[in-house]
Amino acid sequence: MSQPPIIFRDEEESSQRLERKAKESPFMIIGLAGLVGALGYSAYKYKNRGTMSTSVYLMQTRVLAQGTVVSCLGLGIIYTILNNFVFNKDEKKE
Repeated sequence: MSQPPIIFRDEEESSQRLERKAKESPFMIIGLAGLVGALGYSAYKYKNRGTMSTSVYLMQTRVLAQGTVVSCLGLGIIYTILNNFVFNKDEKKE
């Protein structure tokens, strides 16, 4: 008979997957760290927002967090393109 499907993943499998992703695309991990940093900074500065409404402040926080992640992923794409096509070390000499 067939085995029942696995619903929950092991913690070891998740940590191995995170390690593999970090090695494949380090800029994704940097982008996530930037996201956490931007959100932490915004949460810290929330008390001193002045007369700005909460909704406007949260919109600015969202734009800051998204900009951080998108810029890190964009830098990762540029880095990959430069490594693969411009500074290609594995050129076949004919």
